[in-house]
Amino acid sequence: MADFLSAYSIQNWLESCPQAYLEGTEYGHLPGEKEPEDLIANPVLREDAIRSTVQLVVGEKCALAASSGLINAAPDEASKCFLATQTLDEARHIEVFTQRLLDLGVPKRDLDETIRTYANPNLVKFAEVLLEKVDRKDFVAGVVGQNIVLEGLAFSVFEMLKAVSDEMNPKFAHTLSGTIADERRHVGFGENRIGSLIKQHPERKSEIERMQKEMSYYMLATFADAFRNNPARQQIEHVKAGMRDSGVRADYHGANLAELSPEQMESVLADTVLKEFKIRLGRIGIEYQTPAHP
Repeated sequence: MADFLSAYSIQNWLESCPQAYLEGTEYGHLPGEKEPEDLIANPVLREDAIRSTVQLVVGEKCALAASSGLINAAPDEASKCFLATQTLDEARHIEVFTQRLLDLGVPKRDLDETIRTYANPNLVKFAEVLLEKVDRKDFVAGVVGQNIVLEGLAFSVFEMLKAVSDEMNPKFAHTLSGTIADERRHVGFGENRIGSLIKQHPERKSEIERMQKEMSYYMLATFADAFRNNPARQQIEHVKAGMRDSGVRADYHGANLAELSPEQMESVLADTVLKEFKIRLGRIGIEYQTPAHP
């Protein structure tokens, strides 16, 4: 318990996050960095960037509601303190991705309407499944849904976006670097805290497994919409061709994304996330349930 208290203390959070990888940044990136001019000038690519960033805001709004809602449900002070730091992390994520919408030219007065317009209905359903557990103060199911399923999803999506952005959009890549570091810490808490509670409450397994299966389906449906039905598909393929011609790679789990079709990218991302789910759930004693594919 002493190691747990130390690893997830407020002091450890201060030393590892605000005083470390976020020091010297503004809204998660280096001061003065801007969105690429080619992106801002291309209305199709700009709209695609707005659409994809809205999904990040929607996911982080869910994460904020979940982490803050679970604080009073936590059975010990160490978990309460960690969830307090996670709540601030998630609020920061909302802020940095909302700032990106502003940087992409969305007027502040139009932010709420833009989010409502572009929010993927399947991602909204994904959030509703998790927040129903949180509203019932179900700490075990809530932390599995939040810190393993949602955070595991975010971690992999952020990694893919960063791989695409490293060369093409350093500002966004730097923003993603900090959120990836945060998500890594959040996932670690979920694994370390919930495993012992699952052993104490084995009767909860089947309910949590059903939740994981349902959330995973809505996640895959969101991916399907993003990759198969993307209005910017032709423009994105043109950008990828330019990356290939320039020798720019976008390496993600052994694949060069610049060489993959949208369907192949969807498959790589889905396979990566589901594989991680299976591994992490296995560590805490939960049997991974294969979702239907949309």
